[in-house]
Amino acid sequence: MISQDILTALKGYAQRMTKDVSFILQLGRHDKREELISFLSDVCSVSERLSFEERDIGLRSAVSFALAADGEPTGIEFSGIPGGHEFNSLILAMLRAGGTDIKLDDAVQKIIASIEEDLHFEMFVSLDCHNCPDVVQALHQFALLNPRIRSEMIDGGLFQDTVEDRDIQGVPTIHLNGELFSTGRAEPAGLLEKLQKKFPRGMRSAETFIELPIQDVTVIGGGPAGVSAAIYAARKGIRVSIVAERFGGQVKDTMGIENLISIPQTTGPEMVGALHQHMSDYEITLKEHVSVSEVRDEGDIKKVVLSTGETILTRTLIVATGARWRELGIPGEKENVGKGVAYCPHCDGPFFKGKDVAVIGGGNSGIEAALDLASIVRRVTVFEFLPNIKADKVLTDQINKRRNIEVLTNVATSAIEATSGKVSSIRFQHRDTDEEDFRNLEGVFVQIGLLPNSQCVSELVEVTRQGEIIIDDKCRTSVAGVYACGDVTTVPYKQIVVSIGEGAKAALAAFEYLLTESSIDEVQVAETTIG
Repeated sequence: MISQDILTALKGYAQRMTKDVSFILQLGRHDKREELISFLSDVCSVSERLSFEERDIGLRSAVSFALAADGEPTGIEFSGIPGGHEFNSLILAMLRAGGTDIKLDDAVQKIIASIEEDLHFEMFVSLDCHNCPDVVQALHQFALLNPRIRSEMIDGGLFQDTVEDRDIQGVPTIHLNGELFSTGRAEPAGLLEKLQKKFPRGMRSAETFIELPIQDVTVIGGGPAGVSAAIYAARKGIRVSIVAERFGGQVKDTMGIENLISIPQTTGPEMVGALHQHMSDYEITLKEHVSVSEVRDEGDIKKVVLSTGETILTRTLIVATGARWRELGIPGEKENVGKGVAYCPHCDGPFFKGKDVAVIGGGNSGIEAALDLASIVRRVTVFEFLPNIKADKVLTDQINKRRNIEVLTNVATSAIEATSGKVSSIRFQHRDTDEEDFRNLEGVFVQIGLLPNSQCVSELVEVTRQGEIIIDDKCRTSVAGVYACGDVTTVPYKQIVVSIGEGAKAALAAFEYLLTESSIDEVQVAETTIG
């Protein structure tokens, strides 16, 4: 079931394990049970530290299994066969349960370990979803850090009755102690914030755990612009830190990149891996999986307050926080997220197999979504506000070849309607005649662009009505010592290659500021501060 090449690679990974790990399969009958037994047996064959057994431990079904380390429960559970994108989740769970490092910030680990509540996370996923593993892997790490936490991956394709009973129409969907906790993409930082709000008295902050020396440059954001800025600054031999709620940013969700000059073709995950590898060549303190709660201007020093309670004092600040999906803002949108309204066609498209769906937006992202969905759903209707779709010709040519894609232009969507808790129709207006219209369908994919993530500094620096940070030709903001770059700014053309260049420019401008506004002695040469 697992190729020999993969088994050979797993054998090498397993050599790093320092604990024995057992896969314990729940007793019972299921059509997929023999396949799962074969799958787990193949995995166990790569190391003497791995074993497989069958016994009654009270799990969901006969295709549910748990991981134990040195005979002790880890809290990690799988219901289904973790193939596809979730194969990595299984292997990482195995290695981490086996004693390899947990890839969460030290402060985050200590906060998770401090939770005093019993938590049972159920993560409903699709094996084709490229966002789901981030959620599964994060919550599996939470379980390893705290014995009061259980984290169970559930393959929605194998548990359709449960999916229907809970009205789940999008992945990843997380239930906590039987109640809806989160839908859609989620990172450790976001999950941590939700837990802190839900259990304010059961968790402690990390404000006293780590204290960095004053930084010369602190970058907020771990996308192409932020990483570029951090590398260019570190090359000057000064103290540099980077705060990344989600390393890679929006690029991580991009499946095909063909316009990054000198690299004819790559994928978002591959590029994110390359960014991380390049950055690791420099002495840069990385604070990953945490967000910025507040930024204060204290004159020559800027104070960055993190969601963990920690603070970073820095002489200059570069904001590279990127952008997020823009919402329609119409009735029925927020109410039906996960019940027919979605923002990621790659993740949620399989839930609408053989159904009629809408894509809102006729730009590149909208037309790409329509093309992706056309091979899964029965019919796609594209709704474009302007008189003509805005996508590149290479994409519009593909649209014209698909019989199950219809494009409506010059229309304004006005409401999304639901029946029995699920999307059933969309209402819209023909802008040239003001005629009201509707279309029966079961899914709406919103693809209308991005909104800048400037919230953490919107009270500090000047921003446009749309929230973009206003910068000059050197990436300077309205506050001395504060710079911004990439999609969060007013720079035109939101492209990866543009963001990389803007990040470099911001770092060079920040270094110029340090040299002109401070004495050379005040600029600290970096010591060993790798995070």
